[in-house]
Amino acid sequence: MENTLESDRLWEDRDVRFDVPLNQMKMRPGERLIDYLDSIEDTKGNNGERGRLMVTNLRIIWHSKTLPRINLSVGFNAVINISTRTAESKLRGTTEALYILTRCNNTRFEFIFTNLVPETPRLFTSVLAVHRAYETTKMYRDLKLRGSLIANKTLRLLPLEEVYNKVNGVWNLSSDQGNLGTFYITNVRLVWHAEINESFNVSIPYIQMRAVKIRDSKFGTALVIESLKNAGGYVLGFPDRPG
Repeated sequence: MENTLESDRLWEDRDVRFDVPLNQMKMRPGERLIDYLDSIEDTKGNNGERGRLMVTNLRIIWHSKTLPRINLSVGFNAVINISTRTAESKLRGTTEALYILTRCNNTRFEFIFTNLVPETPRLFTSVLAVHRAYETTKMYRDLKLRGSLIANKTLRLLPLEEVYNKVNGVWNLSSDQGNLGTFYITNVRLVWHAEINESFNVSIPYIQMRAVKIRDSKFGTALVIESLKNAGGYVLGFPDRPG
């Protein structure tokens, strides 16, 4: 099995993009619309422009009502801080607004969104709640090295995670000698940890895999997993047995 199309990588929660094509505003597989607000102003970038704001489980999407090609896609992984402060809106005057500070490709962006419907906290509560949920579920999406994955020689399961198979005596080719350990296959990810040191481990969500291959190595036939570039571009090898 191999998927080497970097264009299909999950970017929606990672990137900040401006004026994206309309097809990039559509929900990708696994993306869910959480809330939809019909009268939101992009006060900093398009002050005076009435638009729609969508909150999904991966990002915030805003677009102008009159010109949908004027739009924003703000991934939750890029968010540094969310706060509420007063702002000057051309459509509402001085009012409380949602400030979102982000960082993407070493560049910081600030966004200010104003709800044009008065006396409603829905913009603030929706964005804050979904961002909090995103932050607490990163283990489902992010490749993790040397994490707190194992307790009492057992994998710490995530909510709704199920172990399909546990394989003992699996070698990891992270060094010339290899390290003997245990392999867990779940419905969310692959996890390996060393027998001697359980903190020497790796958790690889399927969503971060660029390719899964069978290759020959000096230790014999090995399962090779390549992670996506935005997940570190790791190449991990697990042979059947040491050479």
